Amino acid sequence: MSKHILFVHGMYMNAKSWQPWIDRAQEQGYSAEALSWPFHEGEPVELRAHVNPALGLLKFKQVVDHYKRHIDSLAERPLLVGHSIGGLVVQKLVNDGYAAAAVSITPAPPQGVITLNPTFFKANFPHINPFAGNKPVIMTKSRFHYTFCNVQSRVSSDADFESYVVHESRNIPRTTLTTQGRISFKKAHVPLLLIAADSDHLIPLTLVRKNFRAYRKSTGRTELQEFTNRSHFICNQNGWEEVADASFAWLKSA
Repeated sequence: MSKHILFVHGMYMNAKSWQPWIDRAQEQGYSAEALSWPFHEGEPVELRAHVNPALGLLKFKQVVDHYKRHIDSLAERPLLVGHSIGGLVVQKLVNDGYAAAAVSITPAPPQGVITLNPTFFKANFPHINPFAGNKPVIMTKSRFHYTFCNVQSRVSSDADFESYVVHESRNIPRTTLTTQGRISFKKAHVPLLLIAADSDHLIPLTLVRKNFRAYRKSTGRTELQEFTNRSHFICNQNGWEEVADASFAWLKSA
């Protein structure tokens, strides 16, 4: 089994958000790296101040292909850990044979996996607003607190905003609703762990459970773990170490 982990970030983040996990993975004997999406490379404060207009045209398939090209440059298929839309990227990479094993944390839903949860619609509508054209989404501190950091204080959430948040393309979540976001759930696959957060507004616990159950006819190993008092910011909020260690332990057992 590979000992190299490739981390995949989600919307409004870049590779910087994975640095604590990279450090912890290396302490446990893994080699590790994170790769930023196109138009996401750099310091978040600078990316917020200077938004590349091309960002608004970025689609899900381009992000997936970005990782495929990088993985093809490696000596072997890596272990993958992804969060949110990055979790769906991981599911797609697993589906297409680009992983040795994988962990998908609070993943965005693949095409056809739906929920009627009202917090999901409130948290997600600004991403896909059809009336906003291709203008990048400008994340605000108040919306970040609701969508990502709802179990934290506003002061703590605002500090995390300054450290990690970048602006985003609406066309990434929009295109996950098309065949770009399709997963062949019956297809055999390498071991895959899905992780859910009980207090996640953006990707509710019930939605991750539906995602997990969609693999019930697959011959591949698929498991689900759930964490309490966690929001969508599960990978960086207080207690992230428990989630990281559970992910690494599971990969070791895969």
